[in-house]
Amino acid sequence: VSTGRKWFRLGNVVHAVQATQESIHATDLVPRVCLTLANVNRVLYFICDTVLWVRSVGLASGINKEKWRMWAARHYYYCLLLSLARDLYELSLQMEQAARDRARAEQSLSQEPHGYSVADEETEWLQSFLLLLFRSLKKQPPLLLDTVKNFCDLLNPLDQLGIYKFNPGIIGLGGLVSSIAGIVVVAYPQMKLRVR
Repeated sequence: VSTGRKWFRLGNVVHAVQATQESIHATDLVPRVCLTLANVNRVLYFICDTVLWVRSVGLASGINKEKWRMWAARHYYYCLLLSLARDLYELSLQMEQAARDRARAEQSLSQEPHGYSVADEETEWLQSFLLLLFRSLKKQPPLLLDTVKNFCDLLNPLDQLGIYKFNPGIIGLGGLVSSIAGIVVVAYPQMKLRVR
């Protein structure tokens, strides 16, 4: 089973190389840079993982397992950070669009402004931000799924690299949520976040 899993990983290397070639042609600069670098790091992660597999099956004994494991975790971490940066960029674009739509709707209604208390003024920005965030994610379920998946996947390398130690249960829960998000994307291809 382990050997079969590693052969599937080689297929993932090919997929990551193809995704890199696709992301190079993205029209928007930020997704192009983030996705290209993320996919390059993903390829490097799979190469490190393959080297670890070669050592584990006894084909090469002189490989420093701990060093290669840390390199793999580091490349996976960079891949996820860059993917999250792309998600946040896409989310900011969606929120800007939602804010413009809201401003147009308020102008067309031409409502008279009403008085706010000091407490309202202090919390208004947070309420507006959360409302825009909710509306943006509601309009873009693929963006929500991709962001949740990348965030949940990030827990494991953060723990492995010692950046932040998590309870194994939290890492397991993150892995479960990430797997469910991945299954949804496979089952419903329209839920995959597209490269623009």
